[in-house]
Amino acid sequence: MRFGLFGSAQAKRGGPDVDSGQGFRDYVEYNVEAEGLGYSSTFVVEHHFTGFGQVSASLNLLTWVAARTTTLRLGTAVIVLPWHNPVLLAEQAATIDLMSNGRLEFGIGKGYRHNEFASFCIPQEEADERFEEGLALILKSWTSEERFSHHGKHWHFENIVVEPPTAQKPHPPIWFAAKHDNAIRRAALLGDCLYNSPKATLATHKQRLALYKDELRKLGKPLPRENPCRIEIYCARDRETAMALAGPYISEKYKAYAQWESDKAMPENERINKPFEELMKDRFVIGSPEDCWNQLQPYITEMGVTHFVFRTHFLGMPLYNALASMRLISDELLPALHAAKPTPLEDIVGH
Repeated sequence: MRFGLFGSAQAKRGGPDVDSGQGFRDYVEYNVEAEGLGYSSTFVVEHHFTGFGQVSASLNLLTWVAARTTTLRLGTAVIVLPWHNPVLLAEQAATIDLMSNGRLEFGIGKGYRHNEFASFCIPQEEADERFEEGLALILKSWTSEERFSHHGKHWHFENIVVEPPTAQKPHPPIWFAAKHDNAIRRAALLGDCLYNSPKATLATHKQRLALYKDELRKLGKPLPRENPCRIEIYCARDRETAMALAGPYISEKYKAYAQWESDKAMPENERINKPFEELMKDRFVIGSPEDCWNQLQPYITEMGVTHFVFRTHFLGMPLYNALASMRLISDELLPALHAAKPTPLEDIVGH
């Protein structure tokens, strides 16, 4: 069983008296402490033009985290391929993989927010084809020992050899964000593991996992080495305290995601534009260590999760509140989770 963190830093806007970089520096320190507490990975988002100061340059921020840590796996959750020059991205990702001694987990997705595509002047209806062409180019860039040329629908390169090489061979693990059936099938075909949405319910996670396993079987591919699951969690001494400290920030986050068209990327039964009390029933893990343990057990027994990726910090939340939860999870929850025995993925029954 492995444990990681998932989240974002926040850079505040303002005049000369506002230290816009403090939120990013705090996020680096948060990850440094997490490594010392036994967490093994961290995953950073990519978003643009929100006005909330979210992380837009994931690999840049992870470079700072890499320089301050020695074992923490460095993940993107996720880089949206349709927005990026794939050769430049391959070079940048290879650089952090090399400089971190092979710690990169390359999480990718095709994006869902219309305003981000519109602001980049990229038609959203091209997302699938841009994603597929971009990923093919990245993989070729990482694995080709010879110069090559590419003349596709969206990208043209002539006589290139991509440098530097990656530390991990043949390339860093590729984590696929996927919510719809076609994306899950693509994850089985091209990725190393399925990276779920933290906004989905356990029932939906199980349905997607069953489809993913079925596609791997059809392709004659082995089950993945990782079976990760992103979970939004807040742990305090009792549920009332946890709700008081985290509830307002989680609620505001979901209101913001509803405004950012997150529902368009979700199945109808998973829509998040609903009262917070209804979302609380099956979206978050929150409460005392015992409460959190009881809520996490079905993910271990019914999904066979081997790598929990926890979000304990929500935009606007004071860092010390997030640190308190992260420390309590480490002290009182991780030992029980370490001792847990996930159901083998091959024994998980489809739904």
